[in-house]
Amino acid sequence: MAVYDQTTTNLLVVWRLASRPNARVQVMGAGLACCSLEVEAAAATGLLVREEAEPPKPEPPTATVLVVAGTITEALEPALERLHAELVQQGPVRVMSFGACATSGGPYWDAPTVAKGIRSFPVESYVPGCPPRPEALVAELERLVDSMAAA
Repeated sequence: MAVYDQTTTNLLVVWRLASRPNARVQVMGAGLACCSLEVEAAAATGLLVREEAEPPKPEPPTATVLVVAGTITEALEPALERLHAELVQQGPVRVMSFGACATSGGPYWDAPTVAKGIRSFPVESYVPGCPPRPEALVAELERLVDSMAAA
């Protein structure tokens, strides 16, 4: 488990996609609600394999993805913006909106404190569902990795 030390660098987790072992995906998970459990389920089922130790020759990740999973409140939005800005300073980052809450506010759309999705920075992909299945997360990570390789 990553430890928070005032920077995002220690919160980034490097995963290998089980279906694409050569792809290293550096994921910053902004797990805000029940959708974050589906991200953990993807790891528990073996669809994502956590890279525990650094390889002998540190290789750069294939992709850096900010996975926003769950409800975004008005109070939390500035912190999410800072997190995105910090990741962008480190290099290219793709943003995935994972679940109905991160996309549109989900079932809480009419609450006055709930943001109607990610509004302050561009989103590369949207994964629908309440909550989406772990397979949907991995399928979208595969698509992002493939699109970056083709570019």
